[in-house]
Amino acid sequence: MESVIQAKSVCKTYASNGASVHALRGVDLAVAQGELVAVMGPSGCGKSTLLHILGGLDRPTQGEVFLSGKRVDTLSEAAWAVLRRRQVGFVFQFFNLIGNLTVADNIELPALMAGVTSSDARRRRAELLEALGLADKAAAVPAHLSGGQQQRVALARALINKPAVLLADEPTGNLDSAATADVLSLLRRMNAQGQTVLLVTHDPRVASVANRVISMRDGQIRSETHLEPGRDARAVMTGLVELEV
Repeated sequence: MESVIQAKSVCKTYASNGASVHALRGVDLAVAQGELVAVMGPSGCGKSTLLHILGGLDRPTQGEVFLSGKRVDTLSEAAWAVLRRRQVGFVFQFFNLIGNLTVADNIELPALMAGVTSSDARRRRAELLEALGLADKAAAVPAHLSGGQQQRVALARALINKPAVLLADEPTGNLDSAATADVLSLLRRMNAQGQTVLLVTHDPRVASVANRVISMRDGQIRSETHLEPGRDARAVMTGLVELEV
């Protein structure tokens, strides 16, 4: 199956106090259409750096990045900005909603910036709010929502342009247990409808919703685990914790 997003021999080196810090060391990763892939690892292992490079928020020092078969790491910042609007959805730990805009406006804005007509943007927004259980919150501002509700709004915003891939960076890291379960259920549901998802996390509970789990350490991929549908969640989490030892 053709990869939606792919890294080939990706390296990233930063300069810090005159020394070189190797955040990524020759990472190869391919995510196929319809997969839900989790990248696990401790803080500082390079998982967020990898996600940002795949989404064009950072650039590799070496290596290549492909989106839907097209090489993208050589694109200009302007070209990447257009590509992100149309083909890449982002969800972060901190919701990054615009505080003085309503929920409806927060969700519609990326569609309007991508050239979608106002009527289509409103229709897509209404569909997403209904699907995410927020139809009655369209006129609210983010400050009046719970953390879980704000993350669902961020998820709707990321999905409104029907991206080829949804990239999620610790999407439940700022949520309590109940809100975490809610967001994970939504990610599973979106994936079941065909949405390709790549998420990074240090939490085995989050990784347990994936089809495939990549374990990173010291800027490298150390192991890969395929999770069978219907496998006991406790067994999954136990196995994932063992990957981190």
